Amino acid sequence: MSHVPAATRALRLLRYLATRPGPVAATAIASELGLPRSSVYQLLEAMAEEGFVVHLPEEHRWGLGVAAFEIGSAFLRHDPLERLARPLLRQLAEETGATAHLGVLHGADTLYLLKEHPPHTPALVTGVGVRLPAHLTASGRALLAHLPRAQVRALYPDAGHFVDRTGRGPRTPGELREVLTAERRAGFSVEEGQVSEGFSSVAAAAFDHNGAPAAAISLTVPAGDRPLPVPALAASAREAAAELTRRLGGRRPG
Repeated sequence: MSHVPAATRALRLLRYLATRPGPVAATAIASELGLPRSSVYQLLEAMAEEGFVVHLPEEHRWGLGVAAFEIGSAFLRHDPLERLARPLLRQLAEETGATAHLGVLHGADTLYLLKEHPPHTPALVTGVGVRLPAHLTASGRALLAHLPRAQVRALYPDAGHFVDRTGRGPRTPGELREVLTAERRAGFSVEEGQVSEGFSSVAAAAFDHNGAPAAAISLTVPAGDRPLPVPALAASAREAAAELTRRLGGRRPG
């Protein structure tokens, strides 16, 4: 077995264990990954020596080790999402003249991680670190639209969980479900004055390797006399989100 295939198999094994709810038997690993049992045992023993997996002898199963946790923690410390997205947002702000944001879900809120804006633009409430109701923001709905319905229902079980800021936006689970269905089909979300009077946003989601929504890129512009240029803004947001998906090693769900 050459070094490259062995490394690839080890990484596939780690990813497989990371997606399981608990430790797994070596025979199950071999079956799921389509690898010879002897190769799986060799990989597991080598990875256990380095601390990436741990053997549970009483259960005859293998799970992730401390070294895998350390790698995951280091990933978070490096702020990869922000680093990968920042140049995309800068380019968006320059090309569109809109303020570009990177947002993630934090419970039923949208948490904004990055903001890039062209010069001489009005100040927005969506600054870095600001949290806003996800069902009102374009970023939040772009992410909610790709969550399982049960997860959305858990976040918004009844009308009492809907915050109102300007009198616009969905106010019941049924209304939210209709909006999310339409925006999921469109591939982007639109918010006009639901968060702040006089501002409108268009957003698209980026996805991780499991096809789950990881973050949303949005473009915000002041509302003027002319109609919101939704097609142009949506195309720019979707293109940037697709590039962020690629940089994350992700895939758009089918």
